[in-house]
Amino acid sequence: MRTSLHLFSFLYFLISLSCTDGTQLIVVNNCKESIWPGILGSAGHPSPKDGGFHLCSGEQVTIEVPEGWSGRIWGRQGCCFDQAGKGSCQTGDCAGLLHCQGTGGQPPATLVEMTFGTSKSALHFYDVSLVDGFNLPISMTPVGGGVGCGVAECETNLNICCPSALEVKREGKVVGCKSACLAAKSDRYCCTGEFANPKSCKPTVFAHLFKAICPRAYSYAYDDSSALKTCRAPRYAITFCPPK
Repeated sequence: MRTSLHLFSFLYFLISLSCTDGTQLIVVNNCKESIWPGILGSAGHPSPKDGGFHLCSGEQVTIEVPEGWSGRIWGRQGCCFDQAGKGSCQTGDCAGLLHCQGTGGQPPATLVEMTFGTSKSALHFYDVSLVDGFNLPISMTPVGGGVGCGVAECETNLNICCPSALEVKREGKVVGCKSACLAAKSDRYCCTGEFANPKSCKPTVFAHLFKAICPRAYSYAYDDSSALKTCRAPRYAITFCPPK
């Protein structure tokens, strides 16, 4: 009788794990140096981990987000914060705060964007975006999602081959690569104003370059067909500097 009770308890435990409401994000730092991930919920959604945290090289952290959560994650480099969480970062800075509060990363910054279900669909939608430029290689990989779940990524260091007109340097080192929008600041390159539709907004020569190097990432605003991924997985690995 006692054995049966223990078995029932164990099976109940397994079922409760499989029925957990929400999604796990496993954030991994595979870079050689520390990074400071920033994480922001979209309007009406909370920002886990107080909006930002420190992640040593080789370290990982698991974040639980509720069903229907929507938001973005990006990496910050070369940060220095005091005990009050105030300071600055070389790339991806959010108003000089460790814990980002409604302010996204300062471009250029590679973004991971995600929405875990909507009122119209239970599917998860996610992508890696270079629309705001590039600072770190990153990938988002479903774990246990089954057939049809794709990997969103830009695993190559674009800073190495960034056109000189788009380079962002700190202490003589290229730490970021601007998008055409950030560099030119015009409606044509930013897909705004009269160009805010897929018919008139076309990829620039720089977007074509980004796409050739990172084919599974957004290279410009309307790059949905090859960049937007769908899945329904219980967890996702978000890896900075993913192995090639």
